[in-house]
Amino acid sequence: MASTIARTAGRVLFGENARAYATFRPGYPERVFDILRARCGAGEGRTVFEVGAGTGLATAPLLAMGCRVTAVEPDAKLAALLVDSQAAYAERLAVQIGPFEEAALSPGSFDLGIAATSLHWVDPDLALTKAFHLLHPGGHWAMWWNIFGDPDEPDAFQQRTHALFERLSKSPSHGDGPKGHFGLDRKRRIAELEQAGFRSIVAEELRWRPVLNRQQILGLTATFSPVARLPEIERQAFLGRLGAIVDEVFGGRVQRHFMTAIYVARRP
Repeated sequence: MASTIARTAGRVLFGENARAYATFRPGYPERVFDILRARCGAGEGRTVFEVGAGTGLATAPLLAMGCRVTAVEPDAKLAALLVDSQAAYAERLAVQIGPFEEAALSPGSFDLGIAATSLHWVDPDLALTKAFHLLHPGGHWAMWWNIFGDPDEPDAFQQRTHALFERLSKSPSHGDGPKGHFGLDRKRRIAELEQAGFRSIVAEELRWRPVLNRQQILGLTATFSPVARLPEIERQAFLGRLGAIVDEVFGGRVQRHFMTAIYVARRP
């Protein structure tokens, strides 16, 4: 059975190829930010903390909406890219470099907290309890994941390459629920939110169908933790096999079946 990558590995793993992460990781569907506006009041002047901001795929839209964001990111290389890319919003962006578990943030001082494809890299019980106390009463919490495959409707590329990925280590995002992904284990995620004290919990699954070329497929795959942690020779060999499948089986372009699972909750 493949081993599972330690949560603490996420603090440094992605910064090893930070530029590729910024280039090839897709953003989040606009529906996510519609939900943050409608249910959480995200917008001009609202205070937000973010768990594991990475290169800013969620941070940037929130800043553009007028939010004041305190981004917590353990990887200094990713944090540097975030600061550079959002220089236009420097007066509304504060970045703390370090694990969320150790972040020095003022309790009860935020309108909204978010974790975008990041909560599986921290202990969810500890993180949710801390998030709860960072919000003022009536504040909101939102967590979501981009999921690069649809367990209910696997695409042809996912089916063709499944055996290759099965040989790799498992990311902490690989859940043990019925749908095989941390973000899709709805029953457990809602139970954790309730245990932390959150109420008014709403969960939604979004589906999207991008068409990716060879460079995009390989660039995105190289940012996945089980691939990123491979020794260089093994990683290039793995990507080479994938590239051959993209070219020979799919003619260089692949329609993927992606999902985004989002949970929104409120501190009473």
